[in-house]
Amino acid sequence: MTKKNDEKELTIEEAFGEVDEKIKALEKSDVSLEDSFKLFKEGMDLLKYCNDSIDKVEKKVQKVMSDGQTEDFE
Repeated sequence: MTKKNDEKELTIEEAFGEVDEKIKALEKSDVSLEDSFKLFKEGMDLLKYCNDSIDKVEKKVQKVMSDGQTEDFE
């Protein structure tokens, strides 16, 4: 879900774009209940991925701000 076809991780922007596509698909009146659940789950998985990615960036920023060093936070 969070991988592109060539197995590279999605960027946050790409993931949010996919969430937007899921929302648009859910808004259509001809979507079956089963497809609605599938789209909802995929959207939620994408949002979790986005949230986790944002948290990682936030921790890196906090680390840089706290000690002035530019090292990755893992």
